[in-house]
Amino acid sequence: MILEAARLSLVNLFAQETRAAFWKTLGLTLLVLVALWFGLREIFILYAWPWFAAFFPDLPEWAGWLTLFAAIAAGLGLALALALLIAPITALIAGLFLDDVAEVVEKRDYPNEPPGKALPLGQAILGSIQFLGVVIVGNIIALFLLFIPGVNLIAFFLVNGYLLGREFFEFAAMRFRSPKEARAFRSKHSSTVFIAGLLIACFLAIPIVNLLTPLFAAGLMVHLHKAVSKRDPSFTLDGGAGANQLRR
Repeated sequence: MILEAARLSLVNLFAQETRAAFWKTLGLTLLVLVALWFGLREIFILYAWPWFAAFFPDLPEWAGWLTLFAAIAAGLGLALALALLIAPITALIAGLFLDDVAEVVEKRDYPNEPPGKALPLGQAILGSIQFLGVVIVGNIIALFLLFIPGVNLIAFFLVNGYLLGREFFEFAAMRFRSPKEARAFRSKHSSTVFIAGLLIACFLAIPIVNLLTPLFAAGLMVHLHKAVSKRDPSFTLDGGAGANQLRR
C-alpha cells in the first residue's frame, strides 16, 4: 500500500497534469533557498567574521591558512544550515500548494470518486505556520543529536519521518474530514503514516531531488489516505456509521 502510493506519486511528479504545480513548487523552493543563503551569508559577515578578525588581529603571513580554513568552515556551516532548513521550507510550501497537487491527483487517478474540498485559505496558512514551528523545533533537536555518534542520522530520519508524515497525511485527510477527525484518523493509523513519513524523509535526504519533496509528499499522502480510507471505511470519532463520508 505504501510503496504503491509512493510509486503513483513518483509517476505524478512528471505527469502533464501536474506540470504547473511542479514548476510552481520547484520555483518557490529555489527562491526561498536562495534568499536564505544570502540571508545567512550576510548574518555571518556582519556578526561572525568581525569576531574572528578581532580574535586574530595580527596573523603572521604563514598563518594565512587560518583564514582559508575559517572560510571553508563557514561555507560548510552555511550549507549544513541550509540542508537542515529544507524540511521547514518543505512544510511551508506544502501548505501553499497541497490543494493544487491533491486536486490534480484526485482528478487524474480517482476520476469516479467525489473530489476533496480545499481548506479555507486562513486555515491553510495557520496550519502551515504552526507546522513550520514544529518542524523547526524538531530539526533543532536533531541538530544537537548530530554530535552523538550512531544517533545523528537516525535522529534526522525519525524526526522528519514523524513530523512530515503526520502533517502531510492530515493535510490530505482534511480535504475529506474535519480537522479533529483527520487527526484521529491519522492517530489510528499512525504506524502506516510514520512508515510513509520515513519515505518522505529518505526523499528529503537526496540532494537536488529533495527540492521536489513538497510535491512528492503531497501526492504520496493523497494516495495513502485514499488507500487507508478504503481499508477502514467505517471510521468515525463516535463510532457511528457513515459520519465520515466524503465532504462535498
